[in-house]
Order: sequence, then C-alpha cells, then structure tokens
Amino acid sequence: MDESTMLEMAKLVKGLLGIDKSSENALRNKNTQLVRGYSGYDKQTGAIGVPIYQSSMFVHEKYGTSTGFGYGRYGNPTRLELEDTLAMLEHGKKAWAYSSGMTAESILMKLLKTGDHVIVSDDLYGGTFRLFTLTYAEQYGLEFSYVPTDDLEAVKQAIKPNTKAIFVETPSNPIMKVTDIQATADLIHNQGGLLIVDNTFLTPYFQTPIDLGADIVVHSGTKFLSGHNDVLSGFIVIKDESLIERIFTLTMTEGGVLGPFDSYLMLRSIKTLGLRLERQQENAFKLFEFLSKHPKVERVYYVGDPNHPQYELSKRQSTGFGSMISFKLKNAAEVPDLLNSLKLILFAESLGGCETFLTYPLMQTHGAIPEELRKRVGVDEALLRLSVGIEDAGEIIADLEQALG
Repeated sequence: MDESTMLEMAKLVKGLLGIDKSSENALRNKNTQLVRGYSGYDKQTGAIGVPIYQSSMFVHEKYGTSTGFGYGRYGNPTRLELEDTLAMLEHGKKAWAYSSGMTAESILMKLLKTGDHVIVSDDLYGGTFRLFTLTYAEQYGLEFSYVPTDDLEAVKQAIKPNTKAIFVETPSNPIMKVTDIQATADLIHNQGGLLIVDNTFLTPYFQTPIDLGADIVVHSGTKFLSGHNDVLSGFIVIKDESLIERIFTLTMTEGGVLGPFDSYLMLRSIKTLGLRLERQQENAFKLFEFLSKHPKVERVYYVGDPNHPQYELSKRQSTGFGSMISFKLKNAAEVPDLLNSLKLILFAESLGGCETFLTYPLMQTHGAIPEELRKRVGVDEALLRLSVGIEDAGEIIADLEQALG
C-alpha cells in the first residue's frame, strides 16, 4: 500500500490528522484535562481506562472500506488517544508519540535539507548535540550554530540567509537559562523559519510554547510526562496543519513509534502530572533555599530564584518554575565523596521521576559535548544537577546535608 493511500485511510480517523479543539475535554481546566485525557473514556465500551490495542495490524472488512487504522506504524487507537491528549494539553493541532525523545528530534531534522542552518541553544542535553553534530551535520550536511538563546542579540547575530529553524531548550539543561519564546519566534518567523521548543523540563502543565509563537514542541516523555522511570518515549506537537502530511509520512516510513502498552502507561502517568509537578516544585523551593545557604555550595541555578536573570521572563511565559536545580561545589574534588555518600537520593542520569536524582553532567548527560562548549556554558567538574522528587522534603535535605558534610 503506497503512502498516499495510507494517508487517505488515516483521514478516516480524525485524530490521526489533527484534533478538534472544540471537543468537550479540550475546553476544560488543565487539571481536569490531565485526568480525563482527550476522549474522557472509551466510547465503544464505556471503559474508563483506555484499552490497550496490542495489535500491529487492523482488518479492512472489504475493498475500499477501512476503519482508518491499517498498520501499527502509522496508527494505533491507544497511541492515538495519547497523541490527542498531548496535542490538547500543548494547545497544538496534532501530536505524534515515539519510542524516545531522540527519535522525535531525528524526525524533526528530516524536515530540513542539506545546507540548511539551525540555531541551537548552547546549553542543552548532550544527546541532542551528538545527534545534531555526528549525524545531521557530518553525514547529511546540515549546519548548526550553538548560541546562548537567552541572549536575543546573540540570536539575531547568528541568523543567516539559510537559517531555517531555531531549536531551544528552555529552561536549558543544566544551567537553567530561559529563552524568550515569543521574541525568538518573531525573529525566526521574519526569516520564514520554524521555532522548535523542547518543553521537557516544564511540560504543558507549566508552559505552553505554542501559545507564545512556537511552531513545534518536542518532549522527552521519559522524564516528567512519564514520571515513573518505566517508559522511554518522545513527542512532537505542531501548531497547525501545515506540517501534518510531512511528519505523518516520515513517521509512517521510519517507524520508531511508541507501542500500545507504553502508550497506556503514559496515559496513566499523565493523570497525575499536575499533582506530581506541584509537589516536586514545592520540594524544589525548599532544596533551593537549603543549597543557597550551604557553605560548601558556590552557586545554585534555579529559575525560581528571584535573582535569576530571567526570573521575570519566567513568570510571564510560564505558570511555574519546575523542579530542576543545578549547583556548583566550591571544591570540585568533593564531588565523588558527595555522590558516594548519598543514602536516599539516587545517583542516576535521568530526571523527572517521583524519586530524587542527582546527576553529574560532566561524566553523564553532557559527556558528548566538546570541552570548549561545556566550559563556555559552565558545565565543569564542580557542577551537579538535581531532579527533585516527591519524597519528604526534610529527608531529601537531610540526605544532602550528610553527604555534603
């Protein structure tokens, strides 16, 4: 079956080609949306939990007749409910769910062609740098400039005639820089390009970049959206219909989509997203206060810090500050002792789960980034990144205190 036929079949299922924003659940409060999802419940059976359609293919009753589903690569009912829920939460038109955040980013880079230029936040996840540089720059001829996107003038200076997109992490990973989404969108739109925003740290619960002018939102759903450290997933959400056919074709052609059971687990997790993020943020404020006063800590990076250079910007474009904190020790030589002394906090390189994680970016998440760029943004031997969980805040602080001591 050719691509055009598959696309026509998919049109029979409305959500495959874009959600209806006037639907009942789309008009509800965000906390209610999180709990109910896009459809609210399974309309065929009345089941409150979305059924797991563990099927890779779907029957056509006769020639020329289809349910809209045919083969699992381009559509599955469980995954579709998850995709529609993400599109609704991000105020986008359509979403796709993938097997990882890196798969989602790879799909997006295929919207570009050899010779195109992309401006990228200089402070970002090392895996993204590796994907862009080793694969899409060295093998496919895309051009990338790593720029402090929290500095609008630097972004202006980096724009070239062949600039087709700006890719930003905001807040950034791990220095917590904040990019002005609306102003950056205006810059790239004047160039006729796309603004892509990685919304992993704040999720649509705290920030909806599409409302601020972003064309595309990307997520590592493995992190806060999952929140339970049991699913690898990634998402693309788009602002309008103009990119649907291209991304649909890329997704259908390459695969890399999220399976039905993992889609079900993600829907389960999203129900508690608001509760988790509120508790994690509450704990993060307490951890920030503790770390800011500790004699062994040189500096703390948290967007909820009133002295953060983009604090007011954060308050304008987000409804919360999240729970990611980075900090530097005065003596980098004490980092191994601190990590080896943890009793409650987990030494791991992910983030966003119910459990509190401490990560050493230099050796873990940012090892792929060249030393020159790492030092420029401040990722050095003394930097640690804390993903604050939902445990008792006093016990988290007590563990940090004994480990630092």
